[in-house]
Amino acid sequence: MSQELERVFTINLGKVLLSPNNQRAKRAINMIKEYARHHMKTEEIKIEETVSHIIWKRGIRHPPRKIRVSMTKTDEGFVLVSPYEEEIEEETKPKQEKKTSEVEEKPESESKKIETSEIKEESVKKEPEAKKPQTKELKSKSKKSKTKDSKKSKTKDSKKSSTKKQSAKKKSK
Repeated sequence: MSQELERVFTINLGKVLLSPNNQRAKRAINMIKEYARHHMKTEEIKIEETVSHIIWKRGIRHPPRKIRVSMTKTDEGFVLVSPYEEEIEEETKPKQEKKTSEVEEKPESESKKIETSEIKEESVKKEPEAKKPQTKELKSKSKKSKTKDSKKSKTKDSKKSSTKKQSAKKKSK
């Protein structure tokens, strides 16, 4: 075996959801090993750290439903499971293209943001100084007046309702 045998597989990890919540990621790793043993006809399996990070990225309870890996059978007789590289390269390219288009638009919007932020800062500096002492005094006064008013209204309402009940009883007799 002078040549290394390399194959790309998409492993369905849907049955992981049948295991308990707190063991799903562990079960996913075991399923990958089982899949590699079956398809590459070797007992010695080594999983790369990046594949493990992909499985554990969302925690032990939520592993991915599918994973695409490349399995390489080495001269030493073990199988190395690594993430499929072409997908990783495709994911990074569109992100870089988006960033270049955003950089072109930013200088125009930055000048507008600077103008509006200067106006907001000036208005914010003036208003809080005047409001701070007043708001504390007003809050304390309003709380006192609310409690007094509510007590008075409760006593008046209870007196009115009791007189209405009494008058209703007299009329019914």
